[in-house]
Amino acid sequence: MIDYRTFTLANGLQVVHHYDDATSHVAVNLLYDVGARDESPSLTGMAHLFEHLMFGGSVNVPDYDHAIEMAGGSNNAWTSNDFTNFYDIVAAENLDTALWAESDRMLQLAFSPQSLEVQRNVVMEEFKQVCINKPYGDFGHRLRKLLFRTHPYRYPTIGKELAHIEHVTMDDVQRFFYTHYAPNNAVLAIAGPVEFDQVLERVQYWFGDIPRRDIAPRMYEAETPITSPRREVVDADVPQSRIAIAFHMAAHGAPGYREADLITDILASGNSSRFYRRLVMGTDLFTAADASISGSEEPGFLMVTARLRRDDEETLRKAEDALWRELDNLVNEHVADYELERALNRFESNRTFAHINYLSKAQALAKAVMRGEDINEVVPAYRSVTPEDIKRTAAGIFVPDRSCTLIYKVR
Repeated sequence: MIDYRTFTLANGLQVVHHYDDATSHVAVNLLYDVGARDESPSLTGMAHLFEHLMFGGSVNVPDYDHAIEMAGGSNNAWTSNDFTNFYDIVAAENLDTALWAESDRMLQLAFSPQSLEVQRNVVMEEFKQVCINKPYGDFGHRLRKLLFRTHPYRYPTIGKELAHIEHVTMDDVQRFFYTHYAPNNAVLAIAGPVEFDQVLERVQYWFGDIPRRDIAPRMYEAETPITSPRREVVDADVPQSRIAIAFHMAAHGAPGYREADLITDILASGNSSRFYRRLVMGTDLFTAADASISGSEEPGFLMVTARLRRDDEETLRKAEDALWRELDNLVNEHVADYELERALNRFESNRTFAHINYLSKAQALAKAVMRGEDINEVVPAYRSVTPEDIKRTAAGIFVPDRSCTLIYKVR
């Protein structure tokens, strides 16, 4: 149980507060409702670029990192297809410093040509390291292109191609900033030994005068259902052959989402999972097998992946058949009560341990408020899932005609 209180400023900034006296530090977490899905298809990677640009100085704080470090703090950020998140950790008595710095870059970045050039080069080098010069580096690009034809989920957060970031202009940057980074498009979470009344006062002081902005509407259409199998085989310089089979699934919070999440735990979470016992240890085909969901705010995907012990065609065929047998088992048979209970216990314990830290609680609370959900109702909702729900959801997802298969073969 996480105790929290919320309030909203007149400019639309939503704020969530959690009092935690187990630490002398405070976490200030600012979650923006902007990610790769908000980019133009001809100019991708902007949200990720802004993750970097937001540290390049604002109108009154020329060096963001220096301001936080001088207060004895630290900071970082992450970007997804749905959200961009920034966080600061400072001693509780230095809360004002973090609020000052965060509010200033929400108000207006410095928009320095030098900062843009520096951060552009940083992001371009990251693209090369992660997507070009690394085995399986183009996996996300290839798989998403198979899964999505119209929705912006068809390209990963880092961007569709290097040229998009290479050619971004200052006008592009300013336009993207003023239509997404605004108080009415964000949730501020504060967790630490600071009382609610103090948070209310200081947040109003630092953020209250920042004007609302017109947020760019999301103009793309929903992805059309897959009606025939999609498949790509890649000959590449990779250490092992790899198979991925992916399927569309429900958005976060929609019917079927929790069931799909639990399905991946039943299949591949821990040494007692089906994949580990039946595929990795039970055959001589696999060195690893996994299952996961994208966890996205709009309909995303569930995928199973495996790396193979050998690279011949017979092993590839047998391995793919073995993966499908495990998926078909979920469609045709109810999971045992103990198996579902084990997955639920693992989910609850992982979630409980993940929320021990005050920073993780701040981030989780920010997401919950952004989604309009009660963070304390998540585990009970998962525990309401039955074996019948798992079987029904599996039957709706694991349909061969709706599958996308990506295979890497050793060149």
